Amino acid sequence: MMASYLRSKSKSGRDLSIPLDLVNPNMAELRIGTSAFTAAGWPGSFYPTGMQRHDFLTYYSTKFDSVEVASTFGHTPSRSTVKGWAEKTPPGFVFSVKVPQVITHEKCLVGCNDELNQFLETMDLLGDKLGPLLFEFPYFNRQAFKTGHEFLARFSAFLKAVPRDYKFALEIRNKDWMNEKFADFLREHRIALVLIDQLLMPLPEQLQFDYVTAGFSYVRLLGDRKGMQTKTRTWDKVIVNRSRELRSWVDVCQRICKRGESVFVYAENHYAGHAPATVTQFVKLWNS
Repeated sequence: MMASYLRSKSKSGRDLSIPLDLVNPNMAELRIGTSAFTAAGWPGSFYPTGMQRHDFLTYYSTKFDSVEVASTFGHTPSRSTVKGWAEKTPPGFVFSVKVPQVITHEKCLVGCNDELNQFLETMDLLGDKLGPLLFEFPYFNRQAFKTGHEFLARFSAFLKAVPRDYKFALEIRNKDWMNEKFADFLREHRIALVLIDQLLMPLPEQLQFDYVTAGFSYVRLLGDRKGMQTKTRTWDKVIVNRSRELRSWVDVCQRICKRGESVFVYAENHYAGHAPATVTQFVKLWNS
């Protein structure tokens, strides 16, 4: 799955991707995994029956080479927890992590420098295993931001205090904001626009602009959360056939890789019913 990938060292000692204009198109890579590495129903379906929870991540890392950590959205984990993640995974494994909701939702980019610095310092403990940091924003009504331009003005002010030696990805739920100007802003700051497969949000083929905005792309296969939860809350098997959609996403990601960009892809249980199976099917389609 992984090709050789040129990197440079940041002042903090972490590896950083060489800028897009210096990357050979044959040096891109695909990183793929699930959003979170455990869920109700996974023991016995993905994890061997009887396996202890403290062994889950080590086992997971034998199957997939990356994971999107969802728990960081709730709060910054302890330093010992993050060190444990690094110790339980092999060299080359990559963690993408959600930025805490106190930054994206509660304070909404204002007065949250302390929270951001604590989060970044803790994530630095992952060393070279730290991948993109995901800003997952909610849908904003007009009382919060009248326009996407107003949101970007606040985000621009926020970015002035943000170190540049990290990979950042941004997800928005306001589809009307997704336009060329929004993409150009992200491109200027080398932040990836997150591409999502979710009810009511546009798919890549519906976007009328170049959605590749950084030296990597970030894809989230989310599905219909509310709809899936009416069918199941035990995520042990596929209950929605997503073969056609996955074929389309494989095509999108392969086109991005041909541009010399790395792609990070993460599947949630709500997409088809069992995220590990979704990832496995994606990989089979990629290699077919």
